[in-house]
Amino acid sequence: MILEMKVPSPGESIKEVEIATWLVKDGDYVEKDQAIAEVDSDKATLELPAEASGIITLKAEEGDAVAVGAVVCHIDTDGKPSGATPLVESPKVTETPKAAPVPAATSYASGTPSPAARKILDEKNIQPSDINGTGKDGRITKDDAVNALPSMGTSTSGSRGSEKTKLSMLRRKVAERLVAAKNDTAMLTTFNEVNMTPINTLRNEYKDAFKAKHGGIGLGYMSFFTKAVTRALALFPDVNSMMDGDYKIAYDFCDISIAVSGPKGLMVPVVRNAENLTFRGIEADIKRLAIKARDGQITVDDMTGGTFTITNGGVFGSMLSTPIINPPQSGILGMHNIIERPIALNGKVEIHPMMYVALSYDHRIIDGRESVGFLVAVKDALENPVELLCDNNPKKAFEL
Repeated sequence: MILEMKVPSPGESIKEVEIATWLVKDGDYVEKDQAIAEVDSDKATLELPAEASGIITLKAEEGDAVAVGAVVCHIDTDGKPSGATPLVESPKVTETPKAAPVPAATSYASGTPSPAARKILDEKNIQPSDINGTGKDGRITKDDAVNALPSMGTSTSGSRGSEKTKLSMLRRKVAERLVAAKNDTAMLTTFNEVNMTPINTLRNEYKDAFKAKHGGIGLGYMSFFTKAVTRALALFPDVNSMMDGDYKIAYDFCDISIAVSGPKGLMVPVVRNAENLTFRGIEADIKRLAIKARDGQITVDDMTGGTFTITNGGVFGSMLSTPIINPPQSGILGMHNIIERPIALNGKVEIHPMMYVALSYDHRIIDGRESVGFLVAVKDALENPVELLCDNNPKKAFEL
């Protein structure tokens, strides 16, 4: 029996996906529930499992955009894996002595460009005789012409190749959203700096006990920043709101999007109701989402929603940046690397670990007072973590 496999719906708003990678070849035997392809939507990359065991016939190419519900392959459930039937012994053939090497025979196709390749070569002013064809019998293919570089009139050494690859649907959607954020919002950025000495002191004192108590979960910077952000959002609720046409949507909860880097690019999974989570709860959720992003298992539901975003360019060495708003949100906090710098403190010059922080915000809905006040509230909480984030009881806050 021939089973038609159709593209399942990854989510209500998704009408189309792209075949990112086939994990099997045409004619392979596949087992039921075996991952046969990775498909990209504009929100996530998902695996496509085989619905039955049998011989597979592919009906779409890598890079094809296919509608949800479209047939992407057939599975012959009567097919058997290779080696399941006895092989008929082939008759013996007497081996003839190998002849001395001779040059491959040329044909009329050698060095002849295809019509599409000819047009590209003419546009580049490249002679067919200047490149080697990789097609059948030496024919010059369209790819040969696309990759060919015109002579610069001087001799060069080393590789001068180039490669043109199509962006994944996810990357194209990210690009579209970033451009929209720049064009459709009145985005401004305000900056401040944070003395990280108090947090470093607190982490150094409790991180080992925290990790031992909570099954290997570390006490990182992200839980402190998330706590500081949820506190500041409660003080300045406009930063936790969104534009919807002529209306403002305000939220009484904090779903914090955490930007993480995955194999498919930037992912922004959401920590739900972060305002109610403990340090352990925040760190555990971030770890869970980061592992899913690293393994390519992030789902649409993991990234849907979010009322405010935190991004940490410091892990890559960034000292200062203007993060781009994650629409339809109105604000994003950028963290940066920690560098020891001399600062004036109580009339003296001291060296402390310092971090620049940046808040990009939509000025259509957030005024200067709210944006600056929000960032100052984040700074205050990070520089007074025992009092403002731990309620003067770190052991209780860290659940030790």
